[in-house]
Amino acid sequence: MKYKPVDTPPSMLNEPMVTYNVQAPNLFNTLFGSTQFGLMSDFDILKSAREGFSKHVLMALAKKISLTLQEFANIMHISERTLQRYDDNDIIKTEYAEKAVELARLYTRGEEVFGSLDKFKIWMKTPIHVFRGEAPVSLLDTSIGFDMVFKELGRIEHGIFA
Repeated sequence: MKYKPVDTPPSMLNEPMVTYNVQAPNLFNTLFGSTQFGLMSDFDILKSAREGFSKHVLMALAKKISLTLQEFANIMHISERTLQRYDDNDIIKTEYAEKAVELARLYTRGEEVFGSLDKFKIWMKTPIHVFRGEAPVSLLDTSIGFDMVFKELGRIEHGIFA
């Protein structure tokens, strides 16, 4: 069977009607789920944070990024004992959900910069001169600390070392 080419007017493009939006799954989609349309958008993340996350989801995040219960509790500004008292399916306050989203954003960005989540986790727990000998993870109890770590990731990405 022989196919005949279709005559196309010169002003028309002959391209497929498909767009490709290929993204690697990140912590948001791995832990917080994906939507019926695929990967989570910023509005999906916002909606989820407003609803709050279950203890199970928060503990999965802590495990995925290799934080101890004590480190995670310090970052979230909640006592370890209070965190332990929640049932796995209990929804924890939205202010903790916001911190969880920030953690997921940071570790997703770190994975992009370092090329591997494992390499980034090691960096996060290593004392660094630019942070006056503190490990980056120890700065995450404040929003300023998050900003400092994000900025340092930007410097590393662009090859600017202190």
